[in-house]
Amino acid sequence: MIDIFDLQKVYGTQVALSIDTLKIGKNDFVGIVGNNGAGKTTMLSLILDLIEPTKGFVKSKSTKVSDSDDWKSYTGSFLNEGFLIPFLTPFEFLEFIGSLHGKNSSDVKDFLEENKHFFDQDAFSGKYNRELSAGNKNKIGILASFIFKPEILVLDEPFSNLDPSSQSWLKSKLKELSNEGVTILISSHDLKHVTEVCNRIILLEEGRIVKDTNTSNETLIELEKYFEI
Repeated sequence: MIDIFDLQKVYGTQVALSIDTLKIGKNDFVGIVGNNGAGKTTMLSLILDLIEPTKGFVKSKSTKVSDSDDWKSYTGSFLNEGFLIPFLTPFEFLEFIGSLHGKNSSDVKDFLEENKHFFDQDAFSGKYNRELSAGNKNKIGILASFIFKPEILVLDEPFSNLDPSSQSWLKSKLKELSNEGVTILISSHDLKHVTEVCNRIILLEEGRIVKDTNTSNETLIELEKYFEI
């Protein structure tokens, strides 16, 4: 579904990302791990055409993401709170995102009811997105990313700022979406979470892929050993 060719992003003399080739197939559930500055967010931003590559390109369903907006209709994403509209309430924001994909207010209410254990709308009635805690902003952005049942889902540090119960709920939801055929890419600093839910792990170091492997019972141990100081 996603193909990367000779992709590079350079800031001045600093190479933020350099990937010769990478293929992410339909229904892959990929966890991208690495230290700060490894290139995780840069990689996701290039896949979503949020920044311009220095060289190379990304294809989604065989079409360059920079040449067409078609991929946006089947791709859900949330990288940070900049994706939110601060002067809307959570419900208004979800209504807006839903309307872009043919959903009405009733659909959004049903969606929130289905996912009320992750985000209780009534508890935040009357609040704007800008007034929410970092964790609740993440929850709204994550919910918005799959309100329309995308074919591809891209999330940057989705477990960040979430309480343990919400992290557990999210892992179950991501597994559910994967089982329904959604292709998922997530980045995370939490090695345990990604090895529990992802079927494939990509390890980045200084903008380059140093390991790309299917998840096994030994993956967490191998990653923890790799990051030992």
